[in-house]
Amino acid sequence: MQYIAAAIAVLGASIGAAYGNGQVISKTIESMTRQPEMSGQLRGTMFVGVALIEAVPILGVVIALILVFM
Repeated sequence: MQYIAAAIAVLGASIGAAYGNGQVISKTIESMTRQPEMSGQLRGTMFVGVALIEAVPILGVVIALILVFM
């Protein structure tokens, strides 16, 4: 059961991060097309958002490792 719980933790985290990254990037591209003069600032903000979203699957892997080895 520990292995199944670990797999579900990683699966949920990775699906959530993929969806979140897709939303952030699509909205940033949409904003860049509406206001091209702000593309540099939007791009920087997007990178910060993507980095924060990518922390979620890392936490999922940590939780999975805790579940497997405890």
